[in-house]
Amino acid sequence: MRTRTATAALLAAGLLALTGCGTEPEPDAKAKPTPTVSPDERFLAAVDKASIASWTTTGPTDTELLDYPQRWCDAFAEGHSADHVLTADQGLLYPLGDDWGTKRDEANELLVLATKSHCPDLTDQVTADLRATGAY
Repeated sequence: MRTRTATAALLAAGLLALTGCGTEPEPDAKAKPTPTVSPDERFLAAVDKASIASWTTTGPTDTELLDYPQRWCDAFAEGHSADHVLTADQGLLYPLGDDWGTKRDEANELLVLATKSHCPDLTDQVTADLRATGAY
């Protein structure tokens, strides 16, 4: 009788193992996708964090501000310096509007933030250029 009980127990255990009864289901191996943050969103978040003092009373809208990063990156990719980009007669890329402006040191900071978000491969070039002129 003991042999039959042991055999039955072994068969039952084997059957449970084959059918998966009594075991935890495997968790879904797929990872949830990480939300993608656009360069524009990264730039605006960095600008908010930077707290540009020039804009305490009046500053640009997000739309006005987002007009600059890609244009700056394009100018840097063409080999232009930060000074060239921010000089008013060199393409009008200085960050200002009809009712807001930006101090030059903060404009320099905006250039760095823009390169970090929109053209990170040019960030070292821009920061080196600014440091060489003593502006960063």
